[in-house]
Amino acid sequence: MMYMMYFLLFSLVLGLAAVASNPSPYFAALGLVVVAGIGCGVLIWHGGGFLSLILFLIYLGGMLVVFAYSAALAAEPYPEGWGSWPVLGLMLGYLLGVGGVGTLFSSSMYDGSWMVCDEFGEFYFVRGDTEGVATLYSSGGFMLATGAWVLLLTLFVILELTRGMSRGTLRAV
Repeated sequence: MMYMMYFLLFSLVLGLAAVASNPSPYFAALGLVVVAGIGCGVLIWHGGGFLSLILFLIYLGGMLVVFAYSAALAAEPYPEGWGSWPVLGLMLGYLLGVGGVGTLFSSSMYDGSWMVCDEFGEFYFVRGDTEGVATLYSSGGFMLATGAWVLLLTLFVILELTRGMSRGTLRAV
């Protein structure tokens, strides 16, 4: 189980470096979906199955919208991929930076932090993510409505910022 967690975390860092170093929105959106899947895998290995499912579904919906807008606004005939030299150089720089910070702080890491939520299952009455779901439904309604309003406002701001001189994307609405 420890090797699987190391693999998932290494894949998460590698995917985040690939997303951060790529200038093309097509490959960056695909990389974000893959990184979201890997992050949900990390949550599943830590015992949060329901949370990871909800997070993945919401994140995929958001990424569908982001990919549609980025594909519409940045129509490149030949997008720069992960195999080009500038992108590989940036990715190597990001990975070296993360590795340097990781080795700097690795001596103070506690091995007990790798303990998953359901490791001592015989001592628990409920699963770890059950209490979080109850808290989300009992006191999270206001934050959900606030988050939806902020996302709608952000969408209109982005549409207003990316419009052209005489044509705008809000004119069709």
